Amino acid sequence: MTRVRPPAPASATSDAAAVDLLHRLVAIPSVSGSEDAACAFLADRLADLGFAAHRDEVGNVVGVLGDDGDPTILLLGHIDTVPGGPPVRLEHDRLHGRGSVDAKGPLAAMVMAAARVGRRAGVRIVVVGAVDEERDSVGAHHVAATQRADAVVIGEPSGSGTVVVGYKGVLRFAWVVRRPQAHTSSPDPTACEAAAASWRALLDLTGAGHGGGPLFGRVSPTLVRMSGTLVEAELVVSCRTPPAFDTDAFLADVALLCPGAEITVLERTPAVRTSRADPVARTLAAAVRARTGDVEFKLKLGTSDMNVIAPAWGVPIATYGPGDPHQDHTPHEHVELSEYLLAVAILADAVDRLATNLSELSTGQRGD
Repeated sequence: MTRVRPPAPASATSDAAAVDLLHRLVAIPSVSGSEDAACAFLADRLADLGFAAHRDEVGNVVGVLGDDGDPTILLLGHIDTVPGGPPVRLEHDRLHGRGSVDAKGPLAAMVMAAARVGRRAGVRIVVVGAVDEERDSVGAHHVAATQRADAVVIGEPSGSGTVVVGYKGVLRFAWVVRRPQAHTSSPDPTACEAAAASWRALLDLTGAGHGGGPLFGRVSPTLVRMSGTLVEAELVVSCRTPPAFDTDAFLADVALLCPGAEITVLERTPAVRTSRADPVARTLAAAVRARTGDVEFKLKLGTSDMNVIAPAWGVPIATYGPGDPHQDHTPHEHVELSEYLLAVAILADAVDRLATNLSELSTGQRGD
């Protein structure tokens, strides 16, 4: 069901309204797989702000300003969170709570920014609160398969003065080692010992802990889980991978570290990297500079829904949002409200610039 109301009055897009939206959204728990209450709230708020709002087939919240067929700006954030986090509380200029940084802060900032820009003739603005990003990016994969946009901003914490132009990929696999039953006095290695030796060999293979250039260009393995007995042991390994990473060749090398072990790939997501010259990155940077005087570009060592959308669509894309990414998933997660409000203003400026550019381009093409 699509819900829409007349355009919101200016008071509905004020700084006070922006803080209220974020506070209420953070106060509604939305651990991956249990986002319905937060999604229902956001859909209602989008409708109040003048969006045509609905939930799609996988549960994403979608708010639209404009008409089908017009050039589209997509603002994609995620509404789910990991479990835990500090109690939700507002103290002076600081909002504590799970999701305040990752990533309800960026999502709320995009909603308010789009509402401030409002309907623009000849341009369609779509805001999506995606579900399940923290697990398998189900929401983003559905968007990639069913929608299309001409410019995309991904909402993740970058810091209000920073634009993110790349994310590492991830290769996650289970590694099962088996050994014959033997007495503990036997000199032959047990399955657990063989698995431990294999992990050490993987660290040597990747050069982990030995330098070797910028982290964004290197494979970074993490041992996520280890369990086992004398006869069978399992390692679950997550490797952050660089651009142009040859996954099949790497797995072939891993197989040689422990002949006979069974390797099962659990996740394979490629790295993504755009550039400072990307039209969306450049527009975000101009909006940042206009309010802060300077801008920083970063490459992130994790993954985001940019890893899903960028290779699927091949359109201008960059990531932006308020909050310190070092607060992600921590017991101390919080966002400075002054930074959040600055990011709302910057995003509104950037969306306005993108809308103008797309409208002019579309008009020129029709004229041709």
